[in-house]
Amino acid sequence: MIVNNVAVTMFLRRSSQVLNPLKSTAFTSPFLSRAHRLGPSDDEMYQRTTVSVMQKEPGAGAMIYSYSSRGFNVDGNRVVGPCALLPPAILQWNVGSYMDITVESMALFHMLEPRIEVLVLGTGGRSERIDPKVLAYMKSKGIAVEVQDTPNACATFNFLSSERRVVAAGLIPPPISTEL
Repeated sequence: MIVNNVAVTMFLRRSSQVLNPLKSTAFTSPFLSRAHRLGPSDDEMYQRTTVSVMQKEPGAGAMIYSYSSRGFNVDGNRVVGPCALLPPAILQWNVGSYMDITVESMALFHMLEPRIEVLVLGTGGRSERIDPKVLAYMKSKGIAVEVQDTPNACATFNFLSSERRVVAAGLIPPPISTEL
């Protein structure tokens, strides 16, 4: 009978732990529970987050520092005449004016890997209309085209590039000079 009393006592202890979850080891162990519960007054302290950027991240893309009637300053490199800024390179672009922008002159922009998301076209001192066939062709290739005067195109390219977007630019020098 003594063995049965011991067995019954152990059974009752275990069943009381199962039936009373607050006394289970998960709630009584200091390693498995929080020491402090957050209250409404603590909420404001845990919502604020600040970030401080110490330096420009490497690989953020090319930046246009200035432009003149002769060309562009891209990351310290002087580029003379119209240029194509592509994610891996800076190339001379064989166009004389916005009227020379054709489907053939745009071919290098859609052949790139990785595919560019946005092509920014700078048409010189003024925003000029590009042939609708050219715009439709680029749209069929899945590339958004933004046509602007060159000063605004430089600023748009810098902004998109700083956001780490896959962006390219086709730029024709404007008749005036400015540092960005």
